[in-house]
Amino acid sequence: MTLNDVADAVSLMILGGFLLAGFAADVLGRRMHVPRVTLLLLLGFLAGPSGWHLVPDEITQWFSFATLLALSIIGFHLGERFLGKRLRTTGKPVAFVSLAEVAGSAACVFLLLWAFGVPIPLALLLASVAPATDPAATMDVASGTGSKGPLTDTLLGVVAIDDAWGVMLFSLLTVIASSMVTPETSASVASWVVLGHGLWEIVGGLLLGIAVGLPMAMLTGRIKSGVLTIVETLGFVLLCSGLALYFELSYVMACMAMGATVSNVAHHHHRPFHAIKEVEQPFLIVFFVLAGFQFQLDQLVHVGWIGLGYIVARVIGKFIGAYLGAKAAGAPPVVRRHIGFCLLPQAGVALGLALMVAQRYPELGEKVLTTIVGTTFVFELVGPVVTRWQLMVSGEGQAKPSRPDVPSAS
Repeated sequence: MTLNDVADAVSLMILGGFLLAGFAADVLGRRMHVPRVTLLLLLGFLAGPSGWHLVPDEITQWFSFATLLALSIIGFHLGERFLGKRLRTTGKPVAFVSLAEVAGSAACVFLLLWAFGVPIPLALLLASVAPATDPAATMDVASGTGSKGPLTDTLLGVVAIDDAWGVMLFSLLTVIASSMVTPETSASVASWVVLGHGLWEIVGGLLLGIAVGLPMAMLTGRIKSGVLTIVETLGFVLLCSGLALYFELSYVMACMAMGATVSNVAHHHHRPFHAIKEVEQPFLIVFFVLAGFQFQLDQLVHVGWIGLGYIVARVIGKFIGAYLGAKAAGAPPVVRRHIGFCLLPQAGVALGLALMVAQRYPELGEKVLTTIVGTTFVFELVGPVVTRWQLMVSGEGQAKPSRPDVPSAS
């Protein structure tokens, strides 16, 4: 047996182990009333370089591609489900809550850190990352609890679009922070270029999603009347993501726009989620386990009081901002009381933004990256648990939901 054969065999065994771990996490999560995503992240952390080191370090190279696949599918699913036809009934609460919680979390993080003596540029950069959430974890928790109702609809609509507002705010705040660190004219001009690129990344992604979504809406669902097949769905999702990456656009926004376009235009579709639900689970399991690989315990130790202040301020900002947004939109009391605490999970987008800060502003970027890596570990482990608790307390979650892709544990 050659070295390549051995490597392939090990990779297949590890991939099979990941999928079996996902099944075990689902069954165990039902017994323990803990979200599957939290168990998968813990498993990844324990099996990874910072834990027991059970698998080769080379496996971490899968993470970027697994992230691309998982978030592309999640983006399409959220766009099709909550930015499509249902937007007519949930649009106002989703818009108000998403804008308010993005502004609230950024404002609270900046004000609290600034009040405790953190330099304004550093406080601005940390505030620019604070709004980012984790749509994959949130959607997995909602699916795992079988949640249905106005809170669930609003929550999934918010996580579908709040990262777009967050990226825009990130672009603006990094421009302001950059002008304070390097006030020269050339640096200022470069900062505005960054802002323009951030806006184009979102707007261009939306336009691309619409452009790909129109032919998808017209061509799909013809082989099986009204039902998208797995091949059709996955083919268009991957095509859209690839085009977005090639043109340096937001692939998540592009897939969400494509899903929303299909939902609104393809009136002959009567089971638009069936195919994507069948294929998304394996990708999500691998994504969550590999995300756990990325966490490093020493980063959490080095976070210090700035990280603690970031955690406290982000939680307060999410709750107050979401509550005020829901109240302004006239959302039901169940949405006002619970929506803020459901928005705590934070992962891939936040880490990506922190990496951008570290690359563009080396003098402050290391501090930002260390803080975000450490606090993300906390938010990604605790956040899904809090989200599940809020969905159950609200009465929208079921004690023993049935996941269509995984047999019941009972």
